[in-house]
Amino acid sequence: MSQPEEITHDTLLGGKVVLRQHAAGYRVAMDPVLLAASVPALAGETVLDVGTGVGAAMLCLAMRLPDIRVTGVEVQRELAHLAAQNIVENGLDERAEVMVSDLQRPPPRLVPRSFDHVMANPPYFEAGRVRASGKHEKATAKIEGTARLEAWTAYCLSMARPGGTITMIHRTDRLAELLALLTGKAGDLVIYPLWPHQPFDENGSRLNSEEISPGQPPIAAKRVIVRAVASGKGPLRLAAGLVLHNTNGNHTKPADFVLRHGGALRL
Repeated sequence: MSQPEEITHDTLLGGKVVLRQHAAGYRVAMDPVLLAASVPALAGETVLDVGTGVGAAMLCLAMRLPDIRVTGVEVQRELAHLAAQNIVENGLDERAEVMVSDLQRPPPRLVPRSFDHVMANPPYFEAGRVRASGKHEKATAKIEGTARLEAWTAYCLSMARPGGTITMIHRTDRLAELLALLTGKAGDLVIYPLWPHQPFDENGSRLNSEEISPGQPPIAAKRVIVRAVASGKGPLRLAAGLVLHNTNGNHTKPADFVLRHGGALRL
């Protein structure tokens, strides 16, 4: 008989959100927090979180905006169960729910084009491009299965109402693919880079790459947030983005405002 997996009790947003998650396998980092901070929901609106995992993004969003409703869908039943526990533990069960769902076979109760906003943190890697973790949960979170990025994007587009937003966080090296999938189906696109390090020192002098990460350009953005308006026609815009860390490794004040204090990102 297998032993139950160890569950840790962690926090996000400086303790405002409590989070149950597995001690092994996929562990929540800053990406879902940044994703939640970038959704421009208003009071009374609805948000769909595609691939919600243990609920980190939806919990952060619901905690930041007390007058919205959030629905999460997650293909892994065990993670969806943890997300449901997290919703209750954070006192959000009247405004948030999660259901087990495969985005390629969505439940009929979720009506297409009925959400004001859709957000997603899809698996970053294509199958066969990286070595899969021995932990199925972690592999599913990081490596695409039968649902490739095309399927994720199509589902997000299908669930947002005309004029609603689709917001996704992904690796910069897949930005061209993501933009191609959105082109012609959504407009008013915003690309918001997430810069890992501050490229200048306190005196305003540009740092050498060796001073931050040997062999790596100091201002290479590895992640981007992309937001689009369903059926929108406006042009693409490249935003300044967010610098995550100072030269000493600590979060910058703008990043700390989002990650610890639940602030919003203005894309």
